[in-house]
Amino acid sequence: MLNLDNIKKEYDEILNQLSSPELISDWDKFEELSKKKRHLEKIIEKQKEIDQIKKEIEENRSILSSGEDSELASLAEGELKTLLIKQDNLEEELRALLRSSDTVEATKGTAVIVEIRAGTGGDEAGLFAADLFKMYSKYGQLQGWKQKVLDSNPTGIGGFKEIIFELKSASASGGDVFSKMKWEGGVHRVQRIPTTEKSGRVHTSTASVAVLPKPVKTEFTIKPGDLKTDVYKSSGPGGQYVNKRETAVRITHLPTGLVVTSQTERNLLQNKENALAILEARLLEKRETESEEKMGDKRRIQIGQAKRAEKIRTYNFPRDRLTDHRIKKSFHQLEKILNGELEPISQALNSQDL
Repeated sequence: MLNLDNIKKEYDEILNQLSSPELISDWDKFEELSKKKRHLEKIIEKQKEIDQIKKEIEENRSILSSGEDSELASLAEGELKTLLIKQDNLEEELRALLRSSDTVEATKGTAVIVEIRAGTGGDEAGLFAADLFKMYSKYGQLQGWKQKVLDSNPTGIGGFKEIIFELKSASASGGDVFSKMKWEGGVHRVQRIPTTEKSGRVHTSTASVAVLPKPVKTEFTIKPGDLKTDVYKSSGPGGQYVNKRETAVRITHLPTGLVVTSQTERNLLQNKENALAILEARLLEKRETESEEKMGDKRRIQIGQAKRAEKIRTYNFPRDRLTDHRIKKSFHQLEKILNGELEPISQALNSQDL
């Protein structure tokens, strides 16, 4: 039986070590402890899921043993069978986590980092960026993925100038998140009447999406000496400080000049982890892009991954239609699509030889 108290004790000890001010200059030690922390968090969360399932199982068994209300008992019996199967699956996932110790994900495609940026169109572009974030969030929920916001720059009216987040498989055995999300990279265009429009004119706005596979730790190693880390105060819309302490992080990769930031968490070390995750994904993208360029034009065409500057899709609200320009195919019921029903589009793209 898992001794969760010992796991939590180890987890608290790691948090205590991570809170040491001296650790910010020891990148290798920070990486090692952060990896252990993430792994223990997975174990603790999985055990919580199992405990909740066990509670629901007992509640259904109690209904069955009471001998009251045959209709309720029938429902409880059906739910009990589903819960028992789910419990077995969760316990197997927990055993896999315990066996793996603190190994990283075995499959490259199990996690992606998505970057959404407002393009042309002012406030309306920021609102469209927020709509795309909601769409991918809902899609991730339908797929059973986990989501984590790594950095964001919100506008004052509910939009985003930029938002960066991670989507990853919730299963211990992984799942190819990248194969479903890779087609989303490029420029998305929206045609609709903005809520602020008084004369009822249709406006056209854009937002760009980049989908980067999250690298596993074995793909490359970032040298601590190649990084310059700065901390500053987090700020929200309008420049108001949302935290009086310096918890935001800016990391500069000196060899390439890449700069990443994170300020979504109230914890300095968590923001540092988030910023590092973004940096690793961008460095992997840079390396793969350089490799593709060496392959020549023919090979680049065959790769079929949408680039940031390509206009890939138009969301036409007056006609309730989404058109994907790469496969020249339209899909209707925009409201459902923006609520995460992207699977038909993903399947259509995967079936084409792009």
